[in-house]
Amino acid sequence: MLNTMQTHLQQWQQTADRRAIFLNCYLLMTQNMLTAVHQQQFQDNPWVHTLTHRFADYYFTALAAFDSQQPTTPQVWQLTFTAAQDAQTYTLQNLFLGVNAHINYDLVLTVVELLEAEWAALTPAERTRRYQDFIQVNDIIGRTVDAVQDTVVEAFTPRLDWLDRLMGPVDEWLVSKMIGQWREEVWQTAVSLLNTPTPAEREPIRQQMETRALKIAQMLLTL
Repeated sequence: MLNTMQTHLQQWQQTADRRAIFLNCYLLMTQNMLTAVHQQQFQDNPWVHTLTHRFADYYFTALAAFDSQQPTTPQVWQLTFTAAQDAQTYTLQNLFLGVNAHINYDLVLTVVELLEAEWAALTPAERTRRYQDFIQVNDIIGRTVDAVQDTVVEAFTPRLDWLDRLMGPVDEWLVSKMIGQWREEVWQTAVSLLNTPTPAEREPIRQQMETRALKIAQMLLTL
């Protein structure tokens, strides 16, 4: 997984492909996640390890579909990858478009996939432990945000450095809060899907999730 990310990142950096903006951020986050798992920072570290790897699969599946012009490319990723081809988009737009697509779309599907087989049999306490491990990731995101600002955003937009110095930790705090709120909504949506018995009944929930991610992406493009 990390090798695949690094290979794509090197290729994109060499060709000035702006998809490198999000992927660089994602690589840093994934490295920190795997370190946390190695250090046993979760209640169920193997489950979080599986979640981290399966989550990445969704990104690379969308990327492969887009590169081969497949109609299976999720709409939010189609919009995100297409925006990265436009030199007029801002660095932060490219970054948050990727974050939005991966969290508000991919993460819901990943959580549902991993919990599907066990959800009905989990006790309330076991479900709570799954949720707590899911939320624990927010702390790692918070620790990663400043590194993303310093090593990713400023590499593409050095003039933002003055804003980072002016605001101190405030901008990182705001980003962490926003992503934390998104991830809370992801969990609630995943639970709604898991508690809905049939694919036909789930589809309106899935469509609502996709519509929300698309609306956020469209809003980001107007900033």
